[in-house]
Order: sequence, then C-alpha cells, then structure tokens
Amino acid sequence: MRHPLLFRFPLLLVLVASEARPQVCAPTERTLILSEHPRSEAPKVYVGGQTATVLRLEKDCDPERTSMLGWKGHFEPLLCRDRFVLLYPLRDLTPSDRFLLQVTLTDGTELPFIVTAHQQAYSNRQVDQQVNVFENREGYDAVLSSLYRALERERGLREENERHRKEENSIDHAYATLLANGAVKRTPFRKKQTIVLKDGDVDMTVKLFSGKGKAAAVVQLTNDSNANAPWRLGEVRLTSDLTSRTNRPFALRMNRSELVPGASGTVAVVVDQSAFESDQGLTDLTLEILRSDGYQQVVILMDHQLIRE
Repeated sequence: MRHPLLFRFPLLLVLVASEARPQVCAPTERTLILSEHPRSEAPKVYVGGQTATVLRLEKDCDPERTSMLGWKGHFEPLLCRDRFVLLYPLRDLTPSDRFLLQVTLTDGTELPFIVTAHQQAYSNRQVDQQVNVFENREGYDAVLSSLYRALERERGLREENERHRKEENSIDHAYATLLANGAVKRTPFRKKQTIVLKDGDVDMTVKLFSGKGKAAAVVQLTNDSNANAPWRLGEVRLTSDLTSRTNRPFALRMNRSELVPGASGTVAVVVDQSAFESDQGLTDLTLEILRSDGYQQVVILMDHQLIRE
C-alpha cells in the first residue's frame, strides 16, 4: 500500500486531484431584504469555488461604479449588467476570506456586501447561486420571494429531520460511533497505518482503517495544556479534488466537539465504497478537518486501496 506523503499545507498528507463525476443539484436561491440588516453591517453573500453566484437587483446597476476589493487571483472579473451582478470564484474560500463588494445602482444608491464562504461550506445549501436583493420589504416581489424562502426553509427542515432519522439507523454511523469511542474490535475494520503529527498547539494521531467495501479514518486530537483557547470542530469535508463540487457522503462522529486546553477528542469517519466510485473506477478521496475559525487543521488521503473486496 502506498504511504501518504507528509508536508505542510498546514499539515498535508497528500493532495490528490482526481477526475470525478459531476454532481447535479438543485440551484439554491435566497432572498435578502436590506431593511432586515443594520446599515452598519453589510449583508453576506456566500460563494463556492467554480460556482457562479448571481445577485438579482430591483433596479439596474451601474457597471462603472460597481466593484469588489481584492478580487484579482480569487475571482473572475466582476460582471454587472442590467439588474444582475455575477460573481465567479476561481476556488473555494474560507470563512476568514472577506471581500467588500460595492454595488451602485443607476439612481446612485450604494449597496455594500461582504462576499465570503459559509462556515459549513461543504453543504451545497450553503452556497448562494442566486440572491434576490430587495430594498422594499413591502414590494410584491419581496413578499413572493419571502414566501418561497419560507417554503424552502420548511422543506430543508423536513429533509434534515429525515437525514437525522436515517443516520440513527445507519450502519456506517454506528461504526463511526464505535471507532470514536475506541471500540475498534467491535467493528470489521483493520488498522493499516498510524501517523503522529503536531500543528501548533494541537497534537494529532491519524489512524487509517481498511474494511470490506468500506474505509475509515480516526483522528485523535489533543489541545496543548498551554494553549490560549479551546479547540472547536468546524467542519469535515470529503472530496475528490478539494472543491465543494465533488463532495462525497460519509458517516461522522466526534466524541467531543470542543477541546479545552489539555483535553483530547476523537473524530471518526466511515466511507462506503460507493463514495470512491467514478467513471474511471475507484478513485482516491481527500478528507479535510477544519477548526471552527476555518483553519485547515489536517488533510488526509483516503486511498481507494483501503477498500477490501
């Protein structure tokens, strides 16, 4: 079995860009009524790498007076035409990335926005593909769009409840729970590799497991007793090319989401063989663990050879 390469990014166990099947998902649409936000705080627009986000305005925008600070190297050139502003990030952002977008309408009205990434960016629902911007809450379009927003929120809650229900009965989540609690012998997995790492105040032990039709990773994290703040789990992502477009499903359990100085916790991930499948056969995947502030704590190669027949 191949051994992961170790180098910093900040801590990287191999980055693999593999060609994968494109995933088709329903466009996400959100309504933003500016009167809901204090003028001192610009509303946020959440974007994802290589995914177009469109702002739909009530009035035409002025291309000469519409701009975004620091966009070069991160976005394609800003497009502003009629009542639409188009944003296209070249790659995924983190929540700590914040770009000031100043949209000016033809009547001189200035609309500031903060363009960033959602804390839970691994979910397709967290990327704005169309944002309907309204200044007037009482406008017909605003009322209609708010109704659609409420219906979409209700549908999302139903789907989330259904997902939680399925997770309770999922064998992969049961395995992840056992692994997070150290009960490896009660699972069908065999340990293939152990890697010990340290990044700043955090000590980590990464264990990779092979299973019949499944693979698993267990990461034990210890926050140094001299650390200045607790360590908090932000998100865990599994992709084939480090972008949200190739998110893959997995089962996740962590026995402690916040680690005070001196405390330890374990993150366990179980991945079914179906997540490794592509048009070219089984492909390697990349597991990312991020802190609550968006810092990329560790990146792990999930080699497809972990899957046993």
